[in-house]
Amino acid sequence: MEEQGIPVVVVDYNAQTVERHVASTVLFGQLTGQDSRGKEIADFYAGALKDIATRIAASGKPKPKVYVEFGNKGPAEYSFTYGKNMWGAMSTAAGGDNIAAPFVEWWGPINPEQVLASKPDAIFISGRENNKSETALPMGEGVKADEARGKLKAFETRQGWSELPAVKNGQLFGVYQGASRTISDFAMVQYIAKQLYPEQFKHVDPVADYLGYYKKYLPVVPEGTFAIAVKG
Repeated sequence: MEEQGIPVVVVDYNAQTVERHVASTVLFGQLTGQDSRGKEIADFYAGALKDIATRIAASGKPKPKVYVEFGNKGPAEYSFTYGKNMWGAMSTAAGGDNIAAPFVEWWGPINPEQVLASKPDAIFISGRENNKSETALPMGEGVKADEARGKLKAFETRQGWSELPAVKNGQLFGVYQGASRTISDFAMVQYIAKQLYPEQFKHVDPVADYLGYYKKYLPVVPEGTFAIAVKG
């Protein structure tokens, strides 16, 4: 491509870091001749993550243990969890102690016994609209809350999960897989942080902020289920 005079640019939202999200967004603005818009959105994201970090720091709490899993295979089989990037990085930014970090570098399944041994305080299952498995967690555009909650609740039936602090205390949540690796993922970080530090985020509405981002910066506003607790 370079031989043909076509410039090659690289953006990276997959690393799930503020620095790369910001740099990638600024670059998109430059490439499309919308420098000021790109910078505005990048600054918005950086500000949102800074606000989250400030609230967490003010809590003075030890980091709760967190487990995140892609729910595309349903309860019968453990699917990907995340280490340094994607939901792993997001749960860390939300003030969580990611139990998978010592065992999974980027993404991959974890030994079920390790989840039981780690005793997470909160569990987040990510879901999407289109799934091959009937028992997968549906989340996102056009998904009804009752459907998502019913599929999420089925994860409680996994062997040994009834004894986990997260399940005992109703700290099992569904989040939208499509809201990762994008500027709008600030809202998913907010949502995770709100569950871990409820007092610091009691006046924050992550789903409203997610939809507000669409209203302000995008031509369409999605309708569906983007974050949900097993106990509604």
